[in-house]
Amino acid sequence: MDTELATLVTSGATTVVGLMVTDAWQQARQGLVRLFSRGGRASTVGGELDELRDELVAATGSPDGDALADDIAATVRLRLRGLLRQDTEAAGELRLLVEELTPLLHQEARGDTVHNTISGGTMYAPVIMGYSVSNPTFNGSDGAAPERNG
Repeated sequence: MDTELATLVTSGATTVVGLMVTDAWQQARQGLVRLFSRGGRASTVGGELDELRDELVAATGSPDGDALADDIAATVRLRLRGLLRQDTEAAGELRLLVEELTPLLHQEARGDTVHNTISGGTMYAPVIMGYSVSNPTFNGSDGAAPERNG
């Protein structure tokens, strides 16, 4: 395996393991299942990835967490290498997947997934901004602008 592909495999495995413990895991999982199941084993691949993730999530923060993450990364690297040996065209799909997922990993690491700004103007009702807001309840004003005299 040439240096470029080896770097791609390492980057892919590191990115995948990093995303296993984030909210972006489902997106990463879908891409991996698509990549690994090129031979039609989507349910098997998905189950294996879920098991690895469950182990990693359970070990997060424990003394063995980092070692387990390294072991899982090694497992993913081996699978990716095997895939690229069998199907050289999979390298392009892996490259696209890594390009798609890497920003998600950095975004999760920074923790700045939402940035809201209100500038100028007068608000006559509550303004809600955030990553996720469900079923807010407000009592009082109906949000109508006050009447102006004169």
